[in-house]
Amino acid sequence: MRLSNVERKTVVDYRLQKAKETLAEVPILIENKLWRSAANRLYYSCFYAASALLIKDGHQTHTHNGVKTILSLYYIKENKIDKSLIKIYGNLFNMRQRGDYEDWVIIEEEDIDPLLKPAEKFITEIENLINKNT
Repeated sequence: MRLSNVERKTVVDYRLQKAKETLAEVPILIENKLWRSAANRLYYSCFYAASALLIKDGHQTHTHNGVKTILSLYYIKENKIDKSLIKIYGNLFNMRQRGDYEDWVIIEEEDIDPLLKPAEKFITEIENLINKNT
């Protein structure tokens, strides 16, 4: 589907807002020791931000793996995003996959705590890229 510039900006703004709202859910989940849900929301907050960037730049993907691939191809290789942030995104992706789809997976506080600040940084960096040259 081809979006006009106005439609694209609307979707990008919506996805960034969704990323921030989803990230705001995480402390509530942490407070209630809902680690698996916290992992899910951390991942999705980054996914929404990443998908906003891809939409802004005219990239299309229909899968979560596609988002990871395009981030690597167009943003890591061109040094637009720090490699460590993509690693965090990949870690969140894997944790969310295991937590959502595998039985008997245990996600604990020590799994989530080291990812919170990097996820926040990921979203900030993505937002900065989106706002650059707009």
